[in-house]
Amino acid sequence: MRGALVRWLFALGVLLGANSAQAGLDAALCQGKFMNPITDVCWECIFPISIGAAQIAIGGQDDIENPPSPICLCQLVPPIPGLSIGFWEPVKTLEVVRAPYCLVSLGGISVDAGIPAVAHGRESRFRDEANGGPGWSVYQVHYFDTPLLYVLDVGFDSMCQAKGSIDLAYMTELDPIWEDDEMASILNPEAILFANPVMMLTCVADCAKANVNFGIKEMFWCAGCNGMMYPLNGHIQYQVSGTQGSSLLMQRFMLKMHRQGLAKRYHGSQALCGPVVDPIMDKRAYKTHMTYPIPYTSGCQPLGRTTAIWGSGREYPFKGEDFAYLMFRKRNCCAF
Repeated sequence: MRGALVRWLFALGVLLGANSAQAGLDAALCQGKFMNPITDVCWECIFPISIGAAQIAIGGQDDIENPPSPICLCQLVPPIPGLSIGFWEPVKTLEVVRAPYCLVSLGGISVDAGIPAVAHGRESRFRDEANGGPGWSVYQVHYFDTPLLYVLDVGFDSMCQAKGSIDLAYMTELDPIWEDDEMASILNPEAILFANPVMMLTCVADCAKANVNFGIKEMFWCAGCNGMMYPLNGHIQYQVSGTQGSSLLMQRFMLKMHRQGLAKRYHGSQALCGPVVDPIMDKRAYKTHMTYPIPYTSGCQPLGRTTAIWGSGREYPFKGEDFAYLMFRKRNCCAF
């Protein structure tokens, strides 16, 4: 009896020691910095600005279609005509991190909620070491509301910009679907249709299009040059680099938010007077640029563009293996 008790206490001590060591490792991995809204933001990404279908300011940026008429009318009492304007609004920050609960955009602080979550899994048990090729990995994603135009009190009519403060809106550590392929199939039962080599090959066309301007809206199962949208969780089947893997998870996460009804469409004629539900995300509605570890402020990248174009030198060992992106959302609005 005494021997069994000793063995049990020893096992408990080993377990607690391992958990403590893992917590210490996660804390050491947690690095970051606050985003500087002047030097770390590509403000040119707000362009093009349009009235109706006519672009009045391009700023060297690509755009998608806008409502054809410059005049719009919302169902108010009494109805008031307005101008149909279009622009790209900085509204969200997405972090892709190794250590659970590490908030790199808040200076690298850890806010452990006490709920176990999978840490970064790019290890030998996931990687194809025998062939020296890319392997499996897993990250956590954090989703911040970042209405910069409202916070800085610049921009457009108050009806045509996101309001609020910079705030943490979603953490995948608290989402059991993010770590389980079978549970993720609840959100994306159609994934079984695309899990074959033929459908994967079709993404070559989406990749090529995303490298020119924006990806192909109808090919919603493709994440351009970064991989496949499915499954809608943190497991990356083939990771080539941290920038590629983080770009892929950013796209998957946004599709997941749309599928859950937590993100909506703000562009097009139907959205002039307010956002509309869009369970199959139009990936052309977003463009991003990196804010951490090394900000990229020379323009925004559409979802799916290869990281070979912009990601060189943006990742470095230890402190530079977590990533944060500022997301610009296409918005059409009836301003009056």
